Amino acid sequence: MRHIVQIAPAIEPGRGVEAVAHHLEREFRRAGARVDRFTLSDAGGDWLPEPRGGMRGRAGHALRVAWFSTVGTVLARRYLARNPGAVAICHNDALTGDVYVNHGILQVAMRARGRYAGRMVRNPLHLFTALRDHLRYRSGTHRLVVNLTRQEDRDLRGTYPGLRPGTVVIGNGVDLDRFAPPTPDERRAARAGLGLGEDDVAMLFVGHEFERKGLPAVLAALAELPPQVHLVVVGGSADMVAALVRTARRNRVQGRLHAVGADPEPQRYFHASDVLVFPSAYESFGLVVLEAMASGLPVIATRVGCVGDVVDEGVNGYVVDGSAAEIRDRVLALLGSDRVALGRAARRTAEAHGWACVAREYLAVVDRLAARRAVSAGRPR
Repeated sequence: MRHIVQIAPAIEPGRGVEAVAHHLEREFRRAGARVDRFTLSDAGGDWLPEPRGGMRGRAGHALRVAWFSTVGTVLARRYLARNPGAVAICHNDALTGDVYVNHGILQVAMRARGRYAGRMVRNPLHLFTALRDHLRYRSGTHRLVVNLTRQEDRDLRGTYPGLRPGTVVIGNGVDLDRFAPPTPDERRAARAGLGLGEDDVAMLFVGHEFERKGLPAVLAALAELPPQVHLVVVGGSADMVAALVRTARRNRVQGRLHAVGADPEPQRYFHASDVLVFPSAYESFGLVVLEAMASGLPVIATRVGCVGDVVDEGVNGYVVDGSAAEIRDRVLALLGSDRVALGRAARRTAEAHGWACVAREYLAVVDRLAARRAVSAGRPR
């Protein structure tokens, strides 16, 4: 029987890295594998504060990263020593595991946002992460790195020319049951909840980092679009949402902005909307793009993360340069397009990226690594 250990600070439904590990765990078990986990709780980190908004939240996040990178590394290695037959898949922070899943390259993200040196020096966590990942990629810590896109694979090799482990590209998956096109009743209810009229067109933005993910450009584009175009923003802290509303008021679009804050169950906003607008500066993958497509929404996005692999220009969405002018022009083009056909094409694209398909690729990697380990140990395969 396959034995897999997943290492991540948390493994649970929702969004982000913890959700990736959760979906893989579920699919591995469905395939008959024994799956164990090593989390921040197993590393004795239950006492650490939960990350929240503001300075205290950032400090809490930094403490958790540092703890799982150091104490978590030591204890996870001891755990794996007691399970020598397991293939370990590490998702974040800890410096151990046969496979490391690269969920983002800090240096590439900072360069994409501009003022690289200042951003790195101002934040001690950035310097710590850069040093930790230098050790990760230049040593024999991992046998293989999983990159989420072909571009991320190229970026990793460019950032770490002395990269020691081999690499493979396996994208993230999408929950095709949770994210699905709405029924007519679901769509009517979702739009009514936002006060959208029958002829209104809703752009959707989902993300917690407004600046990096390009929300200012989307808001600027909204000011130049016809009055039936609205913007639904999911994510951000209370302070960020309040600042966004003030900006919308200055731009005289406050009546067309629907800033709903963070929501762990965002499906109703996908149901209410007509297009996802996502001009992010950097994404290691950008799962929200696949979630939108699975929900039957065409996508207007910059060529980051999975966008270059899944967006077919004019068929299921559009690729933009991130400027307000180009976002405006693509939304105007969308208004004159067959949005139903675009949405159906988007759903078909997403169906090729379900978690069951992704898990099969990981299991093939697990089997290869287990076979090589058996040969190295002189055991029969």
